[in-house]
Amino acid sequence: MLCGPSWKSTPANPDPCLSAGAFQSHELEPDTAKRTDALSCADLHSEGELHNPFSSHNPGPSRKMGTLLQYLAMVSAMVLTVQGQPSLIDYMERRLSAFEDRIAVWYDQTQRYSSEYREFKNQILSLVDSLDKEREEQRRILDFANSRIERIEREMDYLETKNPAPACVEIDDKFIDKSAGKAEQRKKPKFFDCTEMISGIKAMKIVKKLETTSGLWTRDLMSTSGKVYVFDGIANDTVYEFARLRDLTDFSGFMKARKIKLPYPWAGTGHLVYKGFLYYIRNEPEFQLIKFDLKNRTVIDSTMFPAEQQIPVYGLSPFNYIDLAADEHDLWAIYATLENEKHICLARLDPKTLDIEQMWDTPCPIENAENAFVICGTLYVVYNSKLRGRSRIQCVYDVNGIVTNDVAPLVYFPKRYGMHSSLKYSPRENYLYAWDDGNQIIYRLAMKPKSEL
Repeated sequence: MLCGPSWKSTPANPDPCLSAGAFQSHELEPDTAKRTDALSCADLHSEGELHNPFSSHNPGPSRKMGTLLQYLAMVSAMVLTVQGQPSLIDYMERRLSAFEDRIAVWYDQTQRYSSEYREFKNQILSLVDSLDKEREEQRRILDFANSRIERIEREMDYLETKNPAPACVEIDDKFIDKSAGKAEQRKKPKFFDCTEMISGIKAMKIVKKLETTSGLWTRDLMSTSGKVYVFDGIANDTVYEFARLRDLTDFSGFMKARKIKLPYPWAGTGHLVYKGFLYYIRNEPEFQLIKFDLKNRTVIDSTMFPAEQQIPVYGLSPFNYIDLAADEHDLWAIYATLENEKHICLARLDPKTLDIEQMWDTPCPIENAENAFVICGTLYVVYNSKLRGRSRIQCVYDVNGIVTNDVAPLVYFPKRYGMHSSLKYSPRENYLYAWDDGNQIIYRLAMKPKSEL
């Protein structure tokens, strides 16, 4: 198309590259024509007959026109060559079409995945929101139930304070009078056979509430006297003596009490009134056990406690280093030392000379222990948690080996206040005298034979 007219319009000096390329591209095979054109043009360029029309060494206008026509002829030959190979064009079209299909599939999948991800994200967010609402609802229900329980406990405490049931005290006073009248007739009480252990707590009675959180209140554990003794706080030099229980319950504070001034101050809540004598702990300058006659108001005996490097015996009552206890036969000391810093130790004392007769290392841990007492040669350790839950007897150690901790029942105390700063067992009554967060409490124990374990 381009080569024909250009060749005819040149009468003189016909361009051999242009005429040959045009003719050969129509007459010969495509590959042969391509090789012939390439050879002809290469020969002419080598001889200096073809020049770049934009070159600075252009000889003249006629030569510029001829060179431009030569380039047009070459482009025409290349186009005709490509048009002569339809299979290549079809192949390229198929490849481009496949690429377009793949891009379309990828785009569709990306859109679908993005949509599914958004739906999944919305579902997760809705579930998280519903879980947060459910958690808040459950927390609200628990807070409401806790407030109801606390309100009921406060109402019960108020009712017990304003309308105390006199049955327990009356029965207790009658029991004391009856015991005093028959004391000379019987040589040994029935429960001195020491064949029973705790199976549970029958009942409890709150007899009073004082402002002091920690303290000790007790009776003479082996006497028929109805006197009540109160150690207010964890360190002092004064003991309050009430002639009877009603003087403590019916009057506010220590109005009806008689003050007993001790020659040495006491420390902790591990003291004991036993057969007319007060056994109490003095911790300065060293731990000292003092025997004080309550009738004559004089010190009968004193001794240094032989244990070395003592530590608090109860993890939840750090003010107690020695806790004195009494059972049906003996006087006991519950303590702990740095040598055995994780477990509680037990010692049997001679009430007359204050000498230690025998010592035991118990398996009962100090951690989370709040107090302990001894019944029939068996140590009962009461535990709690730092968050102040329900107290429980969780470790039992029998010095005679009859009762083991594995078979002993797990006994829970019936009510939660705070922590028992003192627990004193009365063998004569099967009572526990307890001080719990300022409340003076009596626990009546349920017993069963050791043989039933």
